[in-house]
Amino acid sequence: MASIQLENIVREFPEARGKGLWRAIDDVCLDVGSGEIVGILGPSGCGKSTLLNIVAGLDTGYDGRCLIDGVPIGDAIAKGFRVAYVFQQSRLLPWKTVRQNIEFVLKAAGHAQSTWRDRIDAMLQMVELSNFADFYPAQLSGGMQQRASIARAFAIQPHVLLLDEPFSALDELTARRLRQSLLEIWQEFRTTILFVSHNAMESTFLGDRVMIMGQGPGGRIREKIGLTHLPRPRTYDDVALFDTSRAVITAMQRYVDDLK
Repeated sequence: MASIQLENIVREFPEARGKGLWRAIDDVCLDVGSGEIVGILGPSGCGKSTLLNIVAGLDTGYDGRCLIDGVPIGDAIAKGFRVAYVFQQSRLLPWKTVRQNIEFVLKAAGHAQSTWRDRIDAMLQMVELSNFADFYPAQLSGGMQQRASIARAFAIQPHVLLLDEPFSALDELTARRLRQSLLEIWQEFRTTILFVSHNAMESTFLGDRVMIMGQGPGGRIREKIGLTHLPRPRTYDDVALFDTSRAVITAMQRYVDDLK
């Protein structure tokens, strides 16, 4: 587990035909505690995925500071802090089986080969894919591919897990099952999770806190909503969960005018 600190993050991109700079993120500050699950919720174009790319160390062209346990992200990764990223699509290597996909990241993360089989078997059991270890991605449904992607992410025992709307392409019943699977694995490892979503119910179901982002111009965190009053494990038939998700939607609506 590791904490995340974003300090006065500003990210600008060149506009078309050299007309200047477009500010995608404007002075974002955020602290994510070790083992905490924090959601970033907001409309398209407010900078959610850009923030994740910064925390992942994929985007370095920003002003401000991104820290993992107080260490700049680039230095943290160089020192062995592991950051895993699950995208909207599974991004499994199509020419490798599920087992081989996980072996690939274990090798990259420096885990001893002698530990691979037991680690992979345990993760596939957690996501209910034990019987599909030797299948190729094209032989799996979309939901099964995302389960394999989640298993691959947790297999390296990341200090930080980033999720970029990993369930948005799935039907709601499959998405609900995968959210529950994600939380069951999180209960086991207590990995620090930062995720982005358009879905208020999803954010409320998963998170300890939700950050509401608006845009106008430059994405900013406009409101922070705590969710620790909702007990874990959470269920979708909990009236308090429904009421809280409705409050999150109301909060989002306050910043829709930023896009106009």
